[in-house]
Amino acid sequence: MLALTLATPIFDNRSSTEDLHLDDHATTRHLMPAIDELARFRLDGRVAVVSGGTGGIGRRLSLALAGAGARIGVLGRSASGHGDLERAIADLGSEAHLVDADVTRREDADRAVDAINERYGRVDILVNAVGGGAGTALYPAESYPEDEWDRILDLNLRSTLLPTQAAARAMIAGGRGGRVLHISSVRGQLGINQGFSAYVAAKGAINALTRQQATEWARHAINVNAIAPTFVATPQVETLLADEDFKRGLLARIPLGRVADTDDLVGAVLFFCSDASAFVTGQILTLDGGLTATQ
Repeated sequence: MLALTLATPIFDNRSSTEDLHLDDHATTRHLMPAIDELARFRLDGRVAVVSGGTGGIGRRLSLALAGAGARIGVLGRSASGHGDLERAIADLGSEAHLVDADVTRREDADRAVDAINERYGRVDILVNAVGGGAGTALYPAESYPEDEWDRILDLNLRSTLLPTQAAARAMIAGGRGGRVLHISSVRGQLGINQGFSAYVAAKGAINALTRQQATEWARHAINVNAIAPTFVATPQVETLLADEDFKRGLLARIPLGRVADTDDLVGAVLFFCSDASAFVTGQILTLDGGLTATQ
């Protein structure tokens, strides 16, 4: 029987049966390679960069990727001060390199990704977990302040663009393909009567950017996708969720009756960052408890 290891250090965007074109069904079944189906989700030998990896969502995803076998490059404005995260990743049998960087600045984003590439000799995965701030900039659409507009777009859109460009260059140079995962929001496709103009514009742009990058980088075997959660319970949204009227209205629109936990993102992230998503690119997956199904 043929042996096949799916969790190789090089991304394999082919189906495991791509080269089997036999007419006899029984013969085909007999020649099918032995597959550990869950091995598709393993990341052994790969290096994952998590931009914003010390935040509420980013930290959880850093640990998940490490648990699946990846070495982790963590980018953040004060990443080097999070030795507890480095130790937690070591406890999972992996290792981390923490790099201080403001990824809204090109020179910082380039330097940080280059540092990970130099440390480990490769970049295979990028997860963009910097963003948010919606609750700190609520203004009427007709009078949205320009400086606040710039701040929210920098925090959500520029912070996604710059590390992605740096990581994509490293992936192209490495010749092994790669995975890029953006974190968008249901607000990229749904308006909300709460003064969110800049935030929804940024997330909508991330959705469009996901499709464009996927189209351009497919020839390099780089898959680009996004997840679009509704509210995730992190310290960043505590103020909004502390408003009982807001929270009550939000939960009434979510069929599953709750906001997301960071754990709710892990399955989708491992899928998009692994060989399990070999034939998936340019997609935005909503993780919203059914919210968009009702709109």
